[in-house]
Amino acid sequence: MEPIIELRNISKNFGGITALNSVSLEVNEGEVVGLIGDNGAGKSTLIKTLVGVHQPDLGEIFIRGQRADNWNAKKAREAKIETVFQDRALTPQQSIVWNIFMGKELRYPLGFIRVKEQQDQANRIIREIGFTSKLIDAKSQVGNLSGGERQGVAIARAIYNDAELIILDEPTTALSLIETQKVFDFVNNIKAKGRSVLFIGHNIFHVFDISDRFVILDRGKVVHQLEKSDVDSPENLIKIMKETVEKGE
Repeated sequence: MEPIIELRNISKNFGGITALNSVSLEVNEGEVVGLIGDNGAGKSTLIKTLVGVHQPDLGEIFIRGQRADNWNAKKAREAKIETVFQDRALTPQQSIVWNIFMGKELRYPLGFIRVKEQQDQANRIIREIGFTSKLIDAKSQVGNLSGGERQGVAIARAIYNDAELIILDEPTTALSLIETQKVFDFVNNIKAKGRSVLFIGHNIFHVFDISDRFVILDRGKVVHQLEKSDVDSPENLIKIMKETVEKGE
């Protein structure tokens, strides 16, 4: 099976600064890929290239084996790639259903919103990804949810947009152990449905626990790629990461 997305030798420069240097990366169906690297490694530029904010200066992008020319945000959306950024871009004062459908409301021919249908769809999606509490439904206000649950709402919005690859940017930052586990449960549930996740994080322990494969980025280059079976602990992953980066100095 062809990867959902494949980057081949992607480079991106900003003036005299090389942000990405011949980066190759692929994400397959139904897997969680952990992307790790220190600040300045190029993770943000790579994310923005994946979602079409930046066009690469060199290299090729393939979607399910087909080359994608003139890559942009519209083509990324058409390829069913969605990003949940660290701030989640939610409106706490509004309900879960409002946050999922905002800007893409279901409407009758005269323009009225199909309220009941939206609520039913929102409830289906949040149950599908792992919301189990009977106290939370589509009409619940996002501001009353925990940090992990808010991350779940942002993921639910990506599911509504029919995402096959969801990029999670630092999804467990400032979350407790319990809230982090909620995020892991959401990720595992969407993976079980055949969707894929690119999980970006600074907390190596979190990335290790949730990922099937690891990609180490340093100063704009992919310096190592590892299967989960190649690493027996997060401490070992940290050691490999440190040794790999030091070799590049």
